[in-house]
Amino acid sequence: MRDFLSIMETHNYFKAERWNKTDYTYTFETGSKIEFFSADQPGKVRGPRRDVLFINEANNIPFETYTQLDIRTKKIILMDWNPVSEFWFYTELQPNKELEIDFITLTYKDNEALDESIVQAIESRRSNKRFWQVYGLGQLGEAEGRIYTDWAIIDEIPHEARLTRYGLDFGYSNDPSAILAIYEYNGGFIIDEITYRKGLHNKQLADIFKNLDHALVIADSAEPKSIDEISSYGISILPSKKGKDSVSQGIQYVQNQRISLTKRSINTIKEYRNYLWEIDKDGKMLNTPEGGFDHSMDALRYAINSMVKQETQPIMSINPTKWQIA
Repeated sequence: MRDFLSIMETHNYFKAERWNKTDYTYTFETGSKIEFFSADQPGKVRGPRRDVLFINEANNIPFETYTQLDIRTKKIILMDWNPVSEFWFYTELQPNKELEIDFITLTYKDNEALDESIVQAIESRRSNKRFWQVYGLGQLGEAEGRIYTDWAIIDEIPHEARLTRYGLDFGYSNDPSAILAIYEYNGGFIIDEITYRKGLHNKQLADIFKNLDHALVIADSAEPKSIDEISSYGISILPSKKGKDSVSQGIQYVQNQRISLTKRSINTIKEYRNYLWEIDKDGKMLNTPEGGFDHSMDALRYAINSMVKQETQPIMSINPTKWQIA
């Protein structure tokens, strides 16, 4: 609002009688009106309709607030934000093919009026990878405490990729069942989301696998009854490896791999970007993943860890003349 008033005054457009200080509205000679309001005011969010809406720092408002504003806007919505981490634009709006969205990336270099001291302050931080990615390049940043980073998003699975596993994490009422296809390619893994749905019975899960190319399924060992039932339908399925520190060790193994995700794996990409370590009350990062964004991530861990080659321990034997390592 201060910027608006400053620009109006600088260009001699401002007329005090047209500015309503109480309602924060300016009425132009044509009858058009511009109104400023905070999105944390429920009455304003659910208030009168408008032709054009501009949302500044859109990543700071909840998706429900955006929804209320959207249904009360007639023509067009403009939004801006610093892409410090993923929010509802990337997960709810951008994947929706029914929406007409123009997405433009602008950086400090596109602002011709930017003070030189600010330019220097930004460019002096080139060595700070996370800062430069967001504020220098205008690219989506990574949330603090992310478990997995630097995965690639690819258009499709290369013909040379080899399907080796499926990962299955069970869900039903509250959580989705997640099925991922795991491909080996060029020394790394490619992940393709097959299913991410609530309310699937074991028979329905088995039917999904029957319609896929054959590969061994690795599922959550906490549900042996479900694994047995799916197996009874002719599906090759085994329980995941469990044991002391199996989760943290499994995560560490996945972290050491080169991972790519297909761009159609919408839910898995969302989980990847929001799979975080827990933080205690003192702000200390714990070696335990947060719950919520872990369904595809667990399925991935089950599958990839099943391909870890077991380390063979040397066996010592004795003969009359020397020790041998066999």
